[in-house]
Amino acid sequence: MEEVHVRPVGLGPLETMLPTPRVERFLAAAKRARAVFGDRTVWHVNATAHGGGVAELLQTLLAYANGAGVENRWLVLDAEPRFFALTKRLHNMLHGEPGDGGPLGDDEHALYEDVLRTNLADLAGRVSARDIVVLHDPQTAGLAAGLRATGALVVWRCHVGRDHPNAVSEAAWAFLRGYVEQAHAFVFTRNAYVPDWARTGLVAIIPPSIDPLSVKNMPLSPGQVHAVLAQVGLVSGGDPDGGISFVRRDGTTGALRPHWRTGGLLVDDGPPPPSAPLVVQVSRWDRLKDMAGVMEGFARAVDDDGLDGVELMLAGPEVSGVADDPEGAEVLGECREAWRRLPPVVRRRVHLVTVPMDDPDENALVVNALQRHAAVVVQKSLVEGFGLTVTEAMWKARPVVASRLGGIQDQITDGRDGLLLQDPQDLDDFATVLRRPLADAGLAARLGAAAHARVLGEYLGDRHLEQYVDLLAALASGADAP
Repeated sequence: MEEVHVRPVGLGPLETMLPTPRVERFLAAAKRARAVFGDRTVWHVNATAHGGGVAELLQTLLAYANGAGVENRWLVLDAEPRFFALTKRLHNMLHGEPGDGGPLGDDEHALYEDVLRTNLADLAGRVSARDIVVLHDPQTAGLAAGLRATGALVVWRCHVGRDHPNAVSEAAWAFLRGYVEQAHAFVFTRNAYVPDWARTGLVAIIPPSIDPLSVKNMPLSPGQVHAVLAQVGLVSGGDPDGGISFVRRDGTTGALRPHWRTGGLLVDDGPPPPSAPLVVQVSRWDRLKDMAGVMEGFARAVDDDGLDGVELMLAGPEVSGVADDPEGAEVLGECREAWRRLPPVVRRRVHLVTVPMDDPDENALVVNALQRHAAVVVQKSLVEGFGLTVTEAMWKARPVVASRLGGIQDQITDGRDGLLLQDPQDLDDFATVLRRPLADAGLAARLGAAAHARVLGEYLGDRHLEQYVDLLAALASGADAP
């Protein structure tokens, strides 16, 4: 197993952004955590060190938890492609979608257990009795029973789910239930995601959060935004050799690489001018994110509406850099084919971008600049567990157009701090809603300001850390869930 090292971040910088009552509550939670956990270590286990929302939130959670004086460590599974194909199937099915349509039978149980048995042998040698282990998502659930045998307390944290179960999601839960039930406690993002059989146990509902001071969310001036995007080739003009430096998560200084030298990050065609109003969606190359539908809806929005100069950029990770998502390359290929089928006049205004994953901090800087440059940020998912890209865009005061489903509907109040799509598959409605903030600068500004305030109030790391302290303290003391 690979250990991911996260530099502790002191609570001081975050405190400066919060009102006094929240600072006092935050410091009290940190003090209580140190008293409760003592010499315990809190371990987190997931499937990948970068390339998804779970890895993103672990960077934030562990940085502040370690900064508060509670030892947290992070391990990543060692697994083969067949295992990740299976767990991607489970991921899709928990959302109620069939994924690759493959089976969940005895052979799949055998594969799942064989891979996790090897990882358990490594993990059990690191974990001490009385430690707490937080297992994230379907990939890790099969470790719970073996970890209990070590004397550790085990929490299974599920980041995905479906508001209304169907036969497909129930089949996925049937596969996982025997593994999941071995955990001492469960954490879900939304109450609607909790299966009925899990409600008899220790359950906490904890939505994710962002770190406003991370490379992905830190303030950037308009000049810095343009310089970053010009150097990596995502807008034309500017200095492609700007010599841009940034502070990494570990405190060292990094230098932004001039990706234009190797053809840039654009999959097809050249970059837009910096003056072009840009519609942006940032997500994995995943069919459930519906990148192809965003392209088609954008084409309808600009077809005869007079939105001169507006362009679309769909940005996802470089597909070889996300080990636990075997469908990425296939979906990117499908998007390229859909792009080629667009009318030439529209195709020139649509850009597919793959951002390298070999340097997570550089990746975060590019995404930060791209979201801040956007005139509108879109998240037209067909299903969504929570949607950290929505939170990130809202923090940057961008008007967001997103699907009314999953955790997105918890973050956005339609018309107040964003715009929600009642049916993400209705492309005409998407085109209509998308035009509104593009055509009305006042509306866009109001939505963006309210969005930033919403994230400040509800989705920063102090709330997230406090909720975990409440849960883990209850678990360690044998009390009921908060």
